[in-house]
Amino acid sequence: MHPIRFRALPKSALSLCLFATLAAASPAIAQKAAPEAKPAATDTKPAAPEAKEKTPPSLPPEAHVAQSIVLNGKTIKYTATVGWLPVKDADGKTTGEVVYTAYTVDEPNRPVTFAFNGGPGAASVYLNLGAIGPKRVNFGAEGQSPSDPATLHDNPGTWLDFTDLVFIDPIGTGFSKSMVSPDETKKLFYGPNQDIHYLSRIVYDWLVENDRLLSPKYIVGESYGGYRGPRLTQYLQSQIGVGINGLVLISPALSPDAGAPDFSPIYWMTTLPSIVAANYERQGKLTEENMAPVIAYDLGDYATGLLKGNSDPTATPDIVKKVTELTGLDPTFVKQSGGRLETQAFLREEFRETGKLGSRYDPNVTAYDPFPYSPTQETNDPILLSIIAPTTTAMVDWVTRTVGWKIDARYNALSDVVNEQWDRGRGGAFSSSASSTDLRVAVATDPKLHVLIAHGWSDLSCPFMGSVLTVNQIPKMGDASRIQVHEYPGGHMFYSRTASQLALRQDVMKMYSEH
Repeated sequence: MHPIRFRALPKSALSLCLFATLAAASPAIAQKAAPEAKPAATDTKPAAPEAKEKTPPSLPPEAHVAQSIVLNGKTIKYTATVGWLPVKDADGKTTGEVVYTAYTVDEPNRPVTFAFNGGPGAASVYLNLGAIGPKRVNFGAEGQSPSDPATLHDNPGTWLDFTDLVFIDPIGTGFSKSMVSPDETKKLFYGPNQDIHYLSRIVYDWLVENDRLLSPKYIVGESYGGYRGPRLTQYLQSQIGVGINGLVLISPALSPDAGAPDFSPIYWMTTLPSIVAANYERQGKLTEENMAPVIAYDLGDYATGLLKGNSDPTATPDIVKKVTELTGLDPTFVKQSGGRLETQAFLREEFRETGKLGSRYDPNVTAYDPFPYSPTQETNDPILLSIIAPTTTAMVDWVTRTVGWKIDARYNALSDVVNEQWDRGRGGAFSSSASSTDLRVAVATDPKLHVLIAHGWSDLSCPFMGSVLTVNQIPKMGDASRIQVHEYPGGHMFYSRTASQLALRQDVMKMYSEH
């Protein structure tokens, strides 16, 4: 399952204004000649200037601006920095330039947190201006429009009062860029292993450049960034030589490999509880207490009923009856589905009478369906369609006008080029097994490492049940609370809801203070 799925956005080449710098070599060569010398032969030509290789110019030097925020009655003064770090190959040649946005407070012994979004192809703007940075722009919630003013305001859910923050944009996202050919770019950057290798080095280089190697260090990743998180932690531990104190995974892509849906119950088990949560939320009864029996049914009778299939004539009718009761869906739709609710079919069916579609990132965020009579969904996800404009506008204005980092280039909040060219392995499928394996190894390697996994109850892109099933298989290694899964009202971007964002902040702050 791929954590961020989107159809091809309008293709627009990254406008980098690449100018070749050609040195001007003078053709004139002084010569001494006898007075009676004859004019030079007509076929004698001045030496041609030596051609130089065209190379893209570097990004602008880093820029800083002093800012402040009042948080819980306390004024916090901080410095916002936009800069970049080079990616180099084994021969020292620069192959890419990675842009970061950092927020730092001039106080001793501050932790530093490195933040990554997902996609693949997503810039870090969603965590930055949505979840944990000191500024926030509205996006991702029901009723919000792409043309609403992209006005930044102070973020009450920021983590800046207890950690410095460094938001990293992988190559091809944000303003980060490759310095090599498209084929070489795909080979060096657009795959799960090479992605971890160069981004780990970026973390190390930032720490060295800013004299922060001895600071407590944390990683936060959202969606595919949640896949990156355990792998970055393990690679930094074992290959780069940097220990990580804690890991926060927000709506991570950690679902176990589901196998073929016709034979494995896991595919259906990961999504049913989130569909029920969306129904409960609409009814105003979404609580941990009400969800507990849903999870118990999912792990028990639902799983065994799916496995029985036609071997037990009562299994499917029992499933259909219970799923209809839990989801509130039309009984005929559930019966025709055999109690196995395919995500996109559910999102169309749930709001069909209103002519709208629900979002796989939050089923209770909707948009009108421009093709309501098509047998399949013909438009992109309602949330993905609506978040590009506010996040891009707000980020570019913040970087260029407020921070003063002047650049003539397009900002890629979600890059379809990166997403389409990403190496997903055999069959083009995304597998989370490498990340879950690295999570086990990282926790085993460092007995002090703590992990907080945070999900929105109704997220159908990276369902919370996927993380529950994954964590349930990890052996107890010391303190069983070292890996925790927390759920909050909302979907993939549950932090768009202030109450959920503040609850996440409290849980993370507790983990940082203890570990």
